[in-house]
Amino acid sequence: MKQSMFTLNCSGRLLLLEKPIVMGILNVTPDSFYESSRINKLDDILRVAEKMLEDGATILDIGGQTTKPNSQSIGADEEIKRIAPVIEILSKRFPKAYLSIDTYHAAVAKTAVELGACMVNDVSGGILDAAMLTTVGKLNVPFVCMHMQGNPETMQQNPNYDNVVTEVLDFFIQQNQKCHEAGIKDVIIDVGFGFGKTIAHNYTLLKHLSTFNILQKPILAGVSRKSMIYKVLENTPNDALNGTTVLNTVALLNGAYILRVHDVKEAKETIDLLAQMK
Repeated sequence: MKQSMFTLNCSGRLLLLEKPIVMGILNVTPDSFYESSRINKLDDILRVAEKMLEDGATILDIGGQTTKPNSQSIGADEEIKRIAPVIEILSKRFPKAYLSIDTYHAAVAKTAVELGACMVNDVSGGILDAAMLTTVGKLNVPFVCMHMQGNPETMQQNPNYDNVVTEVLDFFIQQNQKCHEAGIKDVIIDVGFGFGKTIAHNYTLLKHLSTFNILQKPILAGVSRKSMIYKVLENTPNDALNGTTVLNTVALLNGAYILRVHDVKEAKETIDLLAQMK
């Protein structure tokens, strides 16, 4: 688990990645694939956010729209209605927390950063909204560039690759260049487990995750309670915490720097135990 060091400029605050960190998932949606992660009341959001920060989350990732397979876009306006009050209150209550907006709409990203978010996490890597990369460049915040084949509505209908590792790597080489041209200074890469991939594709990417270190960018791993776990174990997202911890461990051993998870405490413990091995 050889680690480098990265720095991210988050709206003027420097986030130093000397070792892996945890990104906690805050879904302000009524239909997230993991039912227990759905939170819609502000009091509940504050309670969950506080617990995540106490458990060791460095970043809170706020999403106003589900991107699970077969989901349909709700549109930027509705998404803004969901996330705006959440980001506003979280930025006031937890000013030291790093807030990320999980969206593929440039308008949502702009509103979120204006309200206190300092990172944009786009499941399409800037593909679904042509204005996204230039918008993030002007906002001067880090950008999580994720790979997805297709879109959330169609991505799992027939995922197909000749070589999933090289094709995803080629995508990042191209998108990193576009990010640079758009003025984005800090790019984080996410291979997009479960987004236009079969279970076999997911495990091939996980096995070869260290290949993406060639990009010299922080790697984010998002496997938390996904179907690549519960379909193999023949259980449900509710029963997939142990499997999540196992795959998070593999991801860390292969160079992941950010774990995006529903369960912060367990992810932080995984990071701390592996750090002790060093």
